[in-house]
Amino acid sequence: MTSNDPLLQPYQLKHLTLKNRIMTTAHEPAYPEDGLPKERYRAYHAERAKGGVAMTMTAGSAIVSRDSPPAFNNILAWKDEVVPWMAKLVDECHGHGCAVMIQLTHLGWRTTWNRGDWLPSIAPSGMREPAHRAFPKVMEDWDIARVIRDYADAAERMKAAGLDGIELECYGHLIDAFWSPRQNALEAPWNGDLPARMKFSFDVLQAIRERVGADFLVGVRYTADDLAPHGITAEDGIEIGKRLRDSGLVDFLNIIRGRVETDAALTDVIPVQGMKSAPHLDFAGRIRGEVGLPTFHAARIPDVATARHAVASGKLDMVGMTRAHIAEPHIVRKIMEGREDDIRPCVGATYCLDRIYQGGEALCIHNAATGRELLMPQVITPATERKRIVIVGAGPGGLEAARVAAERGHRVTVFEAAPEAGGQVRLTAQSPRRREMIGIIDWRMAQCAARDVEFRFNTWAEAEDVTAETPDVVIVATGGLPNTEVLEKGNELVVSAWDIISGDAKPGSNVLIYDDAGDHPGLQAAEIAANAGAKVEIMTRDRTFAPEVMGMNLVPYMRSLQEKDVTFTVTWCLKGVEKDGNQIRATIGSDYLPIVRTRHYDQVVVNHGTLPLDELYFALRPMSVNLGEVDYDALIEGRRQTVKGGPEGAFRLYRIGDAVSARNTHAAIYDALRLVKDI
Repeated sequence: MTSNDPLLQPYQLKHLTLKNRIMTTAHEPAYPEDGLPKERYRAYHAERAKGGVAMTMTAGSAIVSRDSPPAFNNILAWKDEVVPWMAKLVDECHGHGCAVMIQLTHLGWRTTWNRGDWLPSIAPSGMREPAHRAFPKVMEDWDIARVIRDYADAAERMKAAGLDGIELECYGHLIDAFWSPRQNALEAPWNGDLPARMKFSFDVLQAIRERVGADFLVGVRYTADDLAPHGITAEDGIEIGKRLRDSGLVDFLNIIRGRVETDAALTDVIPVQGMKSAPHLDFAGRIRGEVGLPTFHAARIPDVATARHAVASGKLDMVGMTRAHIAEPHIVRKIMEGREDDIRPCVGATYCLDRIYQGGEALCIHNAATGRELLMPQVITPATERKRIVIVGAGPGGLEAARVAAERGHRVTVFEAAPEAGGQVRLTAQSPRRREMIGIIDWRMAQCAARDVEFRFNTWAEAEDVTAETPDVVIVATGGLPNTEVLEKGNELVVSAWDIISGDAKPGSNVLIYDDAGDHPGLQAAEIAANAGAKVEIMTRDRTFAPEVMGMNLVPYMRSLQEKDVTFTVTWCLKGVEKDGNQIRATIGSDYLPIVRTRHYDQVVVNHGTLPLDELYFALRPMSVNLGEVDYDALIEGRRQTVKGGPEGAFRLYRIGDAVSARNTHAAIYDALRLVKDI
């Protein structure tokens, strides 16, 4: 059936017909093995192709030269072995009607020398990139000739693999460094006016065209305004676009605004939750209007309504919904089926990117199947036998267990001591900047409601309440409570970060936040106290503060805290506290030396993770057929649990999330998915 939905209209990109207007832009989920896009990488992109996306832009970015060692476990496009692996990915995506391109780059200054082959990083100046801390070698003529050849070789490999086209990465990497007066310190002919600064990029494009021909699609993703002093201005960006258009070498533009060499700058390019949605959409539309080439763009376009507006208003030809597809790979299919309400929302947590920039792999905070498509289902299949499932706790893990069990067709009852679902996520969402997190809960509640899951709120479940339901399976998802019993003395004088966030404790005027966990609650409590006018010191025994928050999510906290009376103290640990008149005297020590200092505060806040609420689990354990035991091999390999050892005919018992140990939202949801998917 035809549709009037702007997002579902086909788009003709030169000779290539794209079946709708939604794409995933280039990003590196860090799934390659040996620098190659093997089975896990292929399955990730194939799932999104299966979900209906018109085009998937792989890699972010694939590396063309050996002196551009991967910063994020990138695909190594300089390897001949990449061709058959990319061909398999292309064939599978094409089988779902999805076009496939790849982004190629030389990272230039955005890498370091102590990886890969230990070659010096290179750039058109020796300027140091803060994120990767290397001082690049200033390129010589033979470097330039070699890199141009490497780009052409990589493009030829991608054509041989059957891709529909390539995109050159020109923001924060090598090519745009030539364009920038701030970064280009070379002599003529590579520097001077804008045409001179563009010579390298045109030489690269010409070399590529000589290898791949006129019919292979070639585009450029570039910063059309890097927002840097003496950098690439918006006027430069428009002129660059026009020159690329007039060259006849480029088939499309993909617009970026900003730069990426610091966490703060990167977060303005790729905003996190609490920041404005689609902040650069109008700018991308301006480039499209003034340049006239097919225009793509992605930057926090998290929902269908915003994407639809981007296309309907003529700002974009193809709209990128990349993080949205990490959360929900079947967006297009659900739009086509009239099921937009079923789309799992991207809540902007940016757990995916923060993990990559910290050297990990991309994982969605609340879709545990993403990146695990070889073992975990994105679509839950019905069970062959209907069972009675009882879940205790309606936090993110408990709700995921309920959702998956209900989709399997089981009869599900959830006990929850609080009046509402959500657990720690509901507490987190009390901070205005993080209120989108409640989407993790709201989506699951809607999914459960559609499948007749029974909820019993305001019910503190005891063992007899659970066994009265004659369950086949019991899942304890009771979470944990803050652990403040961490000091040598004076634990009764401290409050938890949760107390501050919930409002159960009002901030003092001179507050020490001892953050031994390094996750969000410590900084959320600091933000609340600072906003109330308190003098705040955040102390950790670690050598960095808030490592679990990670780079991009740290940016909004720093923007909130640095302008206030807040001090960050690392490598010192709180030993104990005691009353001293109307103040609290804190004893502070070090892991490095046997030294002690004292300071005075009027409030001490401790953030030290949670202690499991596990009494119910241990009460039920002797009654269960598996005695609570989990077969870890089966769990890891995605197989059904079959452990026995307790009473015959009894229920199976599992506990998940913080009821096991203090972890995070993703861990609780992953616990639930991989246990319940086979029940």
